[in-house]
Amino acid sequence: MVANATSYSPVASSSPGAPRVHASSSGEGPAVLLLHGLFGMGSNLGAMARALSDTFAVHQLDLPNHGRSQWMAQMDLPRLAGAIAAYMDEAALASAHVIGHSLGGKVAMQLAMDRPERVERLLVADIAPVAYEASHGAVFQALAAVRSAQPQSRSEAADLLRDSIEEEAVVQFLLLSLKRDPSGCYVWRFNAEGLERDYARILEAPQGAGFDGPVLLIHGADSNYVRTDGEAAARALFPKLHLVTIEGTGHWLHVEKPTEFNAAVRSFLTADSGELAEAASW
Repeated sequence: MVANATSYSPVASSSPGAPRVHASSSGEGPAVLLLHGLFGMGSNLGAMARALSDTFAVHQLDLPNHGRSQWMAQMDLPRLAGAIAAYMDEAALASAHVIGHSLGGKVAMQLAMDRPERVERLLVADIAPVAYEASHGAVFQALAAVRSAQPQSRSEAADLLRDSIEEEAVVQFLLLSLKRDPSGCYVWRFNAEGLERDYARILEAPQGAGFDGPVLLIHGADSNYVRTDGEAAARALFPKLHLVTIEGTGHWLHVEKPTEFNAAVRSFLTADSGELAEAASW
């Protein structure tokens, strides 16, 4: 696939019940799918896409219930992975390298275990194949406050978010997903109610027998998302696992340390199979 400029293309899947997935594609070469985290959208991974598009055909996807993709009546990791596979069918991608951050990493792992023939190399950013405890209560409270107040400006929405959320970086991240409705009010682009409804399901661990292809788990040294138990679970499921730790960064490693992160991604994706087999880590 070749795209000289970014192009947005909602894809209506031919698979029964699969939601329409919105994508932005750029570059040419082997296909790479980028999957964002909870409350995000594909454009959040634009810097990564730009770093790879000289060598790869990069597809930045909005997960269902996020961005410009269609909403789902029920959301869990297998359904999300199925929607990505349906996008690949519509985009005529027999297989691809798949990169996912946080929730996107869980979806990528589920896709690799459910449909291993569709995933060439799997790269997971700062998430492990384990169940996580709930940790977004303040965010959901803030999202509901904005939805109820129907703010007329982004600054008004920001103030509402700050009533529940202390981290300014999180406030600014969420503001990226606001849009104006026909009445002029600001509303969430993602399905806030659906995400809260199905939150417990996406906290669960990906399920499957594992994936025998090359896998890179890259995490921030200051993050608690990949602990000893998470690494052990990843090694049990992925026998060809490589691990990279980036110092001086946390969960948002691709934003805080883009040079180091993108260099590790490129090295993993471009290494030949012999190099990968010999490397104990990457």
